Amino acid sequence: MIKVVISISLFIFSSILNSQKKGNELRDIGELEKAIKAYKKEIKIAGSNYERNYNVACIYAIMYKKDSAFHYLNIALKNHKTLWPLSDNDLYPLTDDKRWLAIEDKLLKNNQLIENNIIDIEYTKKLLRLIMKDQVLDYHMDMAKKYFYKLSKAPHWYYPIAQMKKEIASENYNTMEKLIADKGWPKYSKVGKIAADAPLLVINHHTDDHVRVKYIDIIKENCLNNEGSCLEFAKIKDRILVNANKEQMYGMQFTYDAQRNLIPFPIQNPELVDQRRKEIGLEPLKKYLKRKINYDFNVAQTKI
Repeated sequence: MIKVVISISLFIFSSILNSQKKGNELRDIGELEKAIKAYKKEIKIAGSNYERNYNVACIYAIMYKKDSAFHYLNIALKNHKTLWPLSDNDLYPLTDDKRWLAIEDKLLKNNQLIENNIIDIEYTKKLLRLIMKDQVLDYHMDMAKKYFYKLSKAPHWYYPIAQMKKEIASENYNTMEKLIADKGWPKYSKVGKIAADAPLLVINHHTDDHVRVKYIDIIKENCLNNEGSCLEFAKIKDRILVNANKEQMYGMQFTYDAQRNLIPFPIQNPELVDQRRKEIGLEPLKKYLKRKINYDFNVAQTKI
């Protein structure tokens, strides 16, 4: 009898993993309707929980099926306490609906009961919206990258999306400047760690380097004072250097090699890169690149 129970349990567990894996794979190749079916199968087998319902909600949101998205999202967020969903670009299509306001208020209230680390709630809301909008087309851009990787050419639908992304970046920058002029530079101690990243993302994704140069000093200052993201500082600093045809400092900017594999741009004194990264609290580059782009960085590091 025990063997039978164990066998059934293993079968159910395997079915759950397979459904989740299948759902993720289908989403990654753009088969959204099939991905929803796979995730719903997982819910049917394993029951309702945050992750399963959240996955379904995100896909429905991407497809602009708002009623279904809110249905699953409300189930997923019933007892949720982090602010991550408020910065999730998958959910941006829901933000012009009055039902989104209730979700914002609920999550911010739940989060404050635990963290109590946000001084300006309204500023936080606006910054979180900025993050969502900044990355709203990322799923579609990822699909275009996979198309390019497979066929060595961009799909025809890439061009209008790329143009829209540029326009969004420009709009977001104007909004960001107005917010900063009114509220001051956002810091961890004022708006929380997630929302404080908003201007850094907007600045990094702007098409003009003068914007990054303009703000790099305050971004570095907040990084060193534990009031801003050092990861985003490193990305922005390296982008400035790469765009000026100089070697990057932290290994955060990538290009494609002849086989269309992502590789880091040249790094100045690569044997010292981990020391520079450690000074601002970043993990070793070997570990970061393996996880981020599956690249093996094998330069021996020197300590001074």
